Order: sequence, then structure tokens, then C-alpha cells
Amino acid sequence: MFGRVLGTSLVQVTRSIAILLFPLSFLTIIAWTTAGSTSGNTGDPLRAALWLWLGGHQIPFHLIFTSSQMVDHLSYLPIGGIIFPILAIRSGVSRTIERLGNDSSLTPLARTLFSIQYTIIAVAISYFSTTEGVRPLWYIAPILLLPLTFLTASTVERRVSYGQAVLYGSRAIALLLGLAALLLAASIFLHLGTIKDITTVLEPGIVGGFILLLLNILYIPNAVVATLAYLSGSGFAVGNGTLVAPWSFHINTLPAFPLLGALPTGKFMPAFFGITCVIIVGAVLTSWTINFTSRVLVQSLAISLIFCAAISYLASGSLITRNLSAFGVSPWKFTITVISELAFGVVLAVFIPRIIKRT
Repeated sequence: MFGRVLGTSLVQVTRSIAILLFPLSFLTIIAWTTAGSTSGNTGDPLRAALWLWLGGHQIPFHLIFTSSQMVDHLSYLPIGGIIFPILAIRSGVSRTIERLGNDSSLTPLARTLFSIQYTIIAVAISYFSTTEGVRPLWYIAPILLLPLTFLTASTVERRVSYGQAVLYGSRAIALLLGLAALLLAASIFLHLGTIKDITTVLEPGIVGGFILLLLNILYIPNAVVATLAYLSGSGFAVGNGTLVAPWSFHINTLPAFPLLGALPTGKFMPAFFGITCVIIVGAVLTSWTINFTSRVLVQSLAISLIFCAAISYLASGSLITRNLSAFGVSPWKFTITVISELAFGVVLAVFIPRIIKRT
């Protein structure tokens, strides 16, 4: 029985990986031929497809440029890209369970074996796709992929019941991200001219334009997290030694990336109103849990802290060069700032009604 589950899950793991690798290979080959490269071989775009696949799983890279022999780091990866592996994993796990006759007694083993095999193959891909210039950090792969794959697999063919703390804590962070997304959309609309100018300067062509558009879309979640950092007052970086916040605006050279055209052009003190919004969400979180014990409220704050730490980690990193070694939010500043403001809102919502009653 174990062998049957092992073989069935392995087939579907291979299928889930191929679902993404085939279109990525086609896309990289088209881009390679369109670019008119006079050096290299067809193995280059195929390796590029593997690197894109790994990047979609948030696996960071070391980049070594032969001209200077300097090692640079690429860890600021598009959060939006992770949706494709999640969909592929869910499809593979679902088909595995189906091939096993929807036997509920085999489902837990199937999920576990699928997750382990998927992770092992991903580690192998990251290890064997290494070149002198591009080195995926294969030892990071199991740390990131095993939890991601297992959590995704656990939601397939199963009614997931979330605890009250998880439900309300995640809802509070989702509300904050929604507010940040609205502000980002407004900023993009107000800076459409700048975004258009950056795109025109790049002259990406048809294929390059499609890839550039897709890349901008995939980086939008990163921009939403950065916008939330801006609202909360902690700010974010767009390069080494830079800071974009309502109270500070210091930017050096920016990469020519259209989405960066939505950046503010200076200090904007009225944006401190965003801190009030975060505090209000803390008060709203209190109202959601008012019918439960205080333990649920504390646990909800703890869950919010975990979510903040996770999204801040994904929305931070290095963007290849030394000048852009710090990009995105600061994980510890972002987490501490948002949770402190949420907690302050909770304190106000708890104690102000008591003070009013006493008076």
C-alpha cells in the first residue's frame, strides 16, 4: 500500500512541476531567440526556466559577475509568483487522492509523501541548475518549500476549520492590506505619466513588454506590503541607505521599473493618518472578539504578528546589486510597528469604555 501511494504521488509531483516548467521553458526560449543572442546555447533558456520556477517558490540566488567576481544576492522576489506553484501543488495533490480512489485512510500519507517528494525534487533542481554565474541557494529550499507544500496539500479535499484566533488575526491583516492596496491603486493612477515614461524608455518590444507587464503584476503584492509599511510609519527602502516614509524621503538611483513610478516624490506628513487607520483596525479586532474571552483577543494579536512577520520577510530582500542590497520593508521594523499600533488600538477599545462607565 505504501508503494502504491509513493508511486502515485511521485507521478503527480512530476506532473505538477511540469505544468509550470513547460510554459516557462517556452517563454524563455522565445525571449532568447527574440533577443538574438550570438553566444551560448539552447541550454541557457532552459536553465533560465528552472531559475524562474525556483524564483516562483521564493528561493533566493547568489549571482557572480565574471567581470568583477563580486557575489551579489537576489532575494527580493515577486510574491505574486507563488500563486502558480500553489495552484500546481493543489492540482497534483487532488489528482493523487483521486487516483487512490478517494480513500480517506490513504489521504494523510498521500499528502505527506507528495510534500516530501516535491521538496526533494525542488532541492535537486536548485542544486543541479547551478552555474558559475547563478547559484540558487539549494539549502534554503527545504526550509521554504516543505511547509509551503504541506500546508497547501493539507487544504485539498478537506474542510479546513480555522480557529477563532486565526480567523480574526488574519482578517485584521487582510483589512490592512486591502486599505494599502487602495492607496497603491490611487498612487498608480496619479503617476500614470511617470510609469508610461519609464516603460517608453525601456523599449521592451512585444515579447519584452509582455514579460515586463507580467513581472509588474507579480510584484504588486510586494508593493502593497510596502504601502502598508508607509501607512504604518515604518517606511520601506528602495536601495541601500534609502528610506521612503511620510516623515522621510531619501532615494538614490532607482532601477527602471515601471511600478516604481508610483513612488511618492517627497515627504507627505498627512500620510501619518495611516497610523490612525492601523489603530482603528486594532479597535475593530477588539469588537470582533468582544463576545469571546480575552484569550482569543491576545491569540488573534499573536496570529497577526506571525502574519506580519511572514509577509514582511517575503516583501524584503536584495535586488542583485550592492546599491540595491536593501529593498522593500524592514521585517523587524514593519512587524513591531504594525503590531504595536494594533495593540494600541486594542488597548483603547478595551479601556476607554470602562473609563466612560466609571465617570
